[in-house]
Amino acid sequence: MKKILTIAGSDPSGGAGIQADIKTITVHGMYACSVITSLTAQNTTGVYGILNVPPEFVAAQMDCVFTDIYPDAVKIGMVSEEPILAQIIAGLQQYRPQNLVIDPVMISTSGRRLLSEPAFSLLKEELLPLGTLITPNLPEAQALTGLAIRTPEDMEKAARLLFNATGTAVLIKGGHLPDDATDLLYDGAQTTLFPSARIHNPNTHGT
Repeated sequence: MKKILTIAGSDPSGGAGIQADIKTITVHGMYACSVITSLTAQNTTGVYGILNVPPEFVAAQMDCVFTDIYPDAVKIGMVSEEPILAQIIAGLQQYRPQNLVIDPVMISTSGRRLLSEPAFSLLKEELLPLGTLITPNLPEAQALTGLAIRTPEDMEKAARLLFNATGTAVLIKGGHLPDDATDLLYDGAQTTLFPSARIHNPNTHGT
């Protein structure tokens, strides 16, 4: 059985973060491990509080997983502060997981900022180049590239720019497109579109 480590924040309502990752990993028939970076007070209506885990305790969690249940892949989600992100980067450089997916979580669906400015710089300059795949949504891709993204053509420009800056494959998620929800993957050699119809639904917590 493949072992997957998710490093992210906790969502007590179960729609996002660690809880959603564990559900996703499990239904795909794999074994989920987790390192919690932050506790949040949130539900389907918004994020009402964030309590960050001490950086050294995040490092201790990583050590416990990597030295006992070495993961086949690692997925990184919400990391809100620079000291926590620095510890995660140090752990990744020490243990060198083969497959690293980075979801650069910056703003919650309800509009709450989840990433400090110093952490954003560290993510962009040091974490993203370590990845196998980066998975930003449209607002996150705009923040990382400075481009306005409204069409699949804009998505491809942004994906190429991100790849050139990081050397990492990029999957830009199209959930914020006005007409559909097409995702775009650029791996440095080719572009692949994953068309999907938009489902009009107000229940978007943890999208």
